[in-house]
Amino acid sequence: MNTTTNSLVQKLWNYCNVLRDDGMSYGDYVEQLTYLLFLKMADERSAPPYSQPSIVPAAYAWPTLLAKDGDELFDHYRHALERLGQEKGTLGLIFGKAQNKFQDPAKLRRVIVDLIGAETWTILGADVKGDAYEGLLEKNAQDTKSGAGQYFTPRALIQAMVDCIAPQPGERITDPACGTGGFLFTAHNYITAHNKSLTRDQLKHLKEKAFTGYELVQGTARVCAMNMMLHGIGSEKQVPVVVGDALAADPGERFEVVLANPPFGKKSSTVIVGEDGRTSTEKDTIERDDFWATTSNKQLNFVQHIKTLLATHGRAAVVLPDNVLFEGGAGETIRKKLLHECDVHTLLRLPTGLFYAQGVKANVLFFEKKGASETPWTKQLWIYDLRTNKHFTLKTNPLTRADLNEFVELYRAGNRHQRQATWSPEKPDGRWRAYGYDELVARDKTSLDIFWLKDDALADSDNLPAPDVIAQEIVDDLEAALEQFRLIASDLQAADTSA
Repeated sequence: MNTTTNSLVQKLWNYCNVLRDDGMSYGDYVEQLTYLLFLKMADERSAPPYSQPSIVPAAYAWPTLLAKDGDELFDHYRHALERLGQEKGTLGLIFGKAQNKFQDPAKLRRVIVDLIGAETWTILGADVKGDAYEGLLEKNAQDTKSGAGQYFTPRALIQAMVDCIAPQPGERITDPACGTGGFLFTAHNYITAHNKSLTRDQLKHLKEKAFTGYELVQGTARVCAMNMMLHGIGSEKQVPVVVGDALAADPGERFEVVLANPPFGKKSSTVIVGEDGRTSTEKDTIERDDFWATTSNKQLNFVQHIKTLLATHGRAAVVLPDNVLFEGGAGETIRKKLLHECDVHTLLRLPTGLFYAQGVKANVLFFEKKGASETPWTKQLWIYDLRTNKHFTLKTNPLTRADLNEFVELYRAGNRHQRQATWSPEKPDGRWRAYGYDELVARDKTSLDIFWLKDDALADSDNLPAPDVIAQEIVDDLEAALEQFRLIASDLQAADTSA
């Protein structure tokens, strides 16, 4: 972060700490800032040199907040949020179900005048205001009580995935579970950083048509919309975030690039209360003509959905939990179909300790969609093991982009056909090796859950990691096992109630 960004982040945090004394959470603070930032930026755009007509009704525009104080300001702010939330389009997206979370009119006035009002946000670089807002989102993700961590993918991992996929000007890019928008704006930054002389048409495409995000939760979609605007994607008039269940149907659009970290967790289910008051759970199985298999496993459904979203020769990089690699039944069917109809070329095995959700064991799967073929498109799956003998924690030893340098270099985004394995019988510690299609389908259930490195801790007690790392790994393993047992238990209960 540069000095300007640092000072702005510090300023935002100082106000946040004051408001936390009033009982406002990080998440509440980010939302209130989002409302006020939107109104301020819309006001700036309506003034010279832009002189654009504002979509905000004059009765609730930024100057009306500056003109009021005390209880009058409080009432007006609450009324403005309510009224703007009833609008369609971008206003509805930003202000839908908005509530005033300030307890003290004087503190609201200070945030309006001294914090938001003191900056001219439209002239700040996208890196400055975008990084400042991102800083708030990361802090909110660390607040475990808020549960916001589930919407936040480590930025070092996002950066590495984008570097491997290498999005290009003119391509359409989507994230069907976009959270706070990290993949989309990182792809935007990659394109602008690697293409210094974009044409006017390419810049217009990049701002207005290149990106689409889908998000189930209204509050998260709101934050994503603001995050994208601050990073130069969309405008006050149109932000490319669709609120709704991405899995419900094929949207009809096709994309050259899909980047995603679909939500981890239990299978989808709905609790139904009968007339006698007894409850039963029905699993939300998704039935779609474009899916290979019907299942209530959300992650497997996202894999199928992403295959649908891709244009022919489109590229995907998706974060997936281990169970997607080994689960039988629908899981096996989907893996076999994916290997046949797509070129599933790379798997990155991620270490534990990366995500705010406890006990997550995850991977990144890279694949390309291909046309119809009698022979399978996947010839080789290259696997990079970043998990065995690697120890990361969110606070004391977080994953950095440098930790992924070797993987990104070996990936060879420019020419995947010139890859060189670092593993061989002579070099058994190599983390990068390839498995042929025949080897993969010969495995039990076509499992892609493949390891070959020796765990140092098992081989040599002198190489044991620090006690706190061991303790955390035990917690992660138990959490992951518990999650599997919960899934089994819910399946058994569902079977009982339907019998």
